[in-house]
Amino acid sequence: MPAAKSPSKSPPKSPSIYASVAFLKIQDFARRPATEQARLRAQLHAVVAVTAAEIPPAGRVMLEAADGAAIVVHDDPRAALRLAERALTAVAVGLPLSAGLNYGAVQLAAGRKGGDGMTGDGIAVAASVAAFAGASRILASRTFRDAMAEAAPGREAALAPAGTFNDPGLRAHELFTPNARSAGLRRRRYTAIAIVLAVALIGGGIAVRSATPSQQPFMDAVLERTEPYWRELVQRVNH
Repeated sequence: MPAAKSPSKSPPKSPSIYASVAFLKIQDFARRPATEQARLRAQLHAVVAVTAAEIPPAGRVMLEAADGAAIVVHDDPRAALRLAERALTAVAVGLPLSAGLNYGAVQLAAGRKGGDGMTGDGIAVAASVAAFAGASRILASRTFRDAMAEAAPGREAALAPAGTFNDPGLRAHELFTPNARSAGLRRRRYTAIAIVLAVALIGGGIAVRSATPSQQPFMDAVLERTEPYWRELVQRVNH
């Protein structure tokens, strides 16, 4: 009599962790021609690589999305906010971005190309928040503001109420946005950063035409070339 087969077991799920997520959305991406989509995506890769260089590699995970990119920041919500603010300086040089910030649960998941990715409500909500924001605007969830208050008491005051929004699933989101005074100060502080991003955007446009499958992934290549210059620039504007 053949032995009974034991029921197959699905691989155990990775445990969830809580992290800050910055979702950078390219406005009206799906409605653009394929050639423009390719150019904007390459430019976004350049922007993410440059703006994420301040965060140690062990403290961040960079993920591609259908209409943008999500950056998971493990420890510091302030770093996620700074990343979003710096990325949006790219609007001045032609990349139509909005940003959504959230703090929530994420977990490791197998990536579509064989590598590790991440999934979870923390990323999904950040994407919804970015969809509510217009071009060049940052919106943050209530949980992100609460995480900011816990990490740096008093700093959450820089995020002012922006209203309550309902997503397609009728889930309500209480959202916040950097207040005008703080945003004005940061725009002046990040003027030099926009210059670096402009260079990165030009590189992104060239990469669309010249990249081949055998080349180093574009985001990694840009980060490798620009990280020393970016870190020096960040030290200067933070003083």
